[in-house]
Amino acid sequence: FQLRFSPALANKPKSNKPKSPSSKPFDPFENPPAGLLITSLPPSHFLVLNKFPVIPDHFILATKEFKQQTDLLEKDDLEAAYACLKAYKDNGEELFGFFNSGEHSGASQPHRHIQFLPIESMRSGIEQGVKWEVLVDSLVKEPRPMLPFSYFSAQVPENASAEELYQIYIGLHARACQLVKNSSATSPITEASSQESSTSYNLGFTDRAIVLCPRASEGLKIEDNSGNFIGPIALNGTVIGGTLLVKSEEEWDVLRNDESKLTDVLQAIGLSPTSEQGGRL
Repeated sequence: FQLRFSPALANKPKSNKPKSPSSKPFDPFENPPAGLLITSLPPSHFLVLNKFPVIPDHFILATKEFKQQTDLLEKDDLEAAYACLKAYKDNGEELFGFFNSGEHSGASQPHRHIQFLPIESMRSGIEQGVKWEVLVDSLVKEPRPMLPFSYFSAQVPENASAEELYQIYIGLHARACQLVKNSSATSPITEASSQESSTSYNLGFTDRAIVLCPRASEGLKIEDNSGNFIGPIALNGTVIGGTLLVKSEEEWDVLRNDESKLTDVLQAIGLSPTSEQGGRL
């Protein structure tokens, strides 16, 4: 994992609650400003720059019509997401995509959206001589690496169809929900409609791999050297990419000086690894 200090997170709104009970919540994807809009992606999506980027060229794939972030992704969502990956690959670059769903996932907007980070930008700032690769790709290699939390992973076939992508995603999601159900004494699970996920989770993917991580909490408060609590350290889907983002220099200093606290946070956000980890499909 790499630890990054991202001041933009401190400015990011946690939610867009209406100013009064009778007013409509602000939706940044309903009519994005021209300065942020990249392009339409017919028939049902568009691309927009992230107003609070964690690294350069951080962009978002959003649905044109309002759809819930907590609902399961649909075939056209995955098809559009992988079209973005392919477009980058065709130009000699690579993307990491991630999706935050549910109250414990680090999601901040109810309008469905998938986020993308150029992998080369994710490497920026890493000390010379230090090798770093996006985590999601290593989570489909045998033997599956053990992490402080449970995850489920699958390789993505070359030139996978929308139906293949959807079936992989649904399969991973079903296994994650079953794990959460089996651990329900300590893990949050909700009654859900057929379209809504019954558990919080993060999805991370490249054109080679897709990984789903069920979430138990958004983060954890930690103690500094003086015994004062700071945080909570809240993590989203970038964790599946091997990147942990913190919003303050204080958090960054404490975590980079004490690796055990970083492990505590990673253990707190998910479910304990199972005997069959890494959760392959």
